Amino acid sequence: MPDVVAHGRKPDVYACGYCHLPNGMGRPENSSLAGLPVDYITQQMADFKSGRRKSTEPTHLPAAAMVGVAAHADEQQVRSAAAYFAELKPKPWIRIVETATVPQTHVAGWMLVVSEPVAKEPIGQRIIEIPENLERTELRDDTSGFIAYVPIGSIKKGKTLVISGGAGKTMPCAACHGVNLKGSGDVPSLAGRSPSYVVRQLYDIQTGARAGAATQAMMAPVANLTLDDMVAIAAYTASLQP
Repeated sequence: MPDVVAHGRKPDVYACGYCHLPNGMGRPENSSLAGLPVDYITQQMADFKSGRRKSTEPTHLPAAAMVGVAAHADEQQVRSAAAYFAELKPKPWIRIVETATVPQTHVAGWMLVVSEPVAKEPIGQRIIEIPENLERTELRDDTSGFIAYVPIGSIKKGKTLVISGGAGKTMPCAACHGVNLKGSGDVPSLAGRSPSYVVRQLYDIQTGARAGAATQAMMAPVANLTLDDMVAIAAYTASLQP
């Protein structure tokens, strides 16, 4: 593990492994990096640094933190971190459950956690992604993953959009993202990724907040998607084996 992943560089470069975890699988508020191509990771860092990649929500601190890290990390640190994460093998990390009701949650530590006392509420058209074991997740235990509750029927709807394009509403994702959505060349994999993250990226691309070179091919596929479509796509892709 490179030093920048394990320790970062005080005061302005966070340890990559603190947020994205040593296994590279990440958390709902950031991205899974395990198995992503080196050139893709380095291009995203360049886009964060140039301002071409940001969040639609200005107060989303993880995205703001990445802008700061990209601005201060040197090229050698970026390449060594990218090479480390590219060599890691993605693993099943998020359990997808279709449901009509979910535990009430609140935001803590940049993610949703179950509120006490536990009570149920309708899921509506939301994705509720929470730790399988909050205590282990708070300790940055990279053997403890997440559960994502998604609306009933969203996986089937998402499959139609992803596989066939939904009667012209979008484009079949495998054309660029590869067989079983496991990536192709420098195009990232989608299978098994956090659905919360996937929805944010689709929305950011649609609004233009994420506008780096690698996203240009995504502008047409996201142009006509509703937020419900994005939720369905993310539910389906997250349900696949990484």
